[in-house]
Amino acid sequence: MSTQRHLTRRLSQLYAGLALYGASSAMLVRAGLGLEPWGVLHQGLAERTGLTIGVVSIIVGAAVLLLWIPLRQRPGLGTVSNVFVVGLAMDGTLALLPETHSLAARIPLLVAGIVLNGVATGLYIAARFGPGPRDGLMTGLHQRTGRSIRLMRTAVEITVVATGFALGGTVGVGTILYALSIGPLAQLFLRVFAVPRASGSRTVVAGARPEGAILRP
Repeated sequence: MSTQRHLTRRLSQLYAGLALYGASSAMLVRAGLGLEPWGVLHQGLAERTGLTIGVVSIIVGAAVLLLWIPLRQRPGLGTVSNVFVVGLAMDGTLALLPETHSLAARIPLLVAGIVLNGVATGLYIAARFGPGPRDGLMTGLHQRTGRSIRLMRTAVEITVVATGFALGGTVGVGTILYALSIGPLAQLFLRVFAVPRASGSRTVVAGARPEGAILRP
């Protein structure tokens, strides 16, 4: 694969993954059966502030990115793009998706949203343009404290879910299903969308072992 084609593929995967991540998050909102951990916080803050959930996602992403400074993390193109593209895609999808009250429609929407989230995660991470702001927070805490990534991720996400729920975010069966399935889905699609090196000599999933944290935007 030539260098130009290699870069084009990576950029395409990056922005397709971020856009699909925002769309999948919007599907979980419309399903109304429980959001992913950070989505619970975003929805809770949106309820309290009157802002759209996408705008809240952008604000929270930017605020989390500021926490990278004391943690000595370095953002990449994917990190900065993540802050804006996911929130804009979420609001755009919500504007197109009608509200649904039928459980027969909400359950498939939930499942489709979770699967699409796994696809988006694989696309985005395999592009290797840097972790999302929330992922960098977890890996930064891991490096600074010496605690495992799994522990840091668990601690951060429990705090996020509890805060979001207290603010009015939706926690439900979808939250549990997401937590149980996103890891295997992300690992699967990381392999599916792995980008060969420009020389074509071998395949790389992502730098700095992001798969160890199951990074998410």
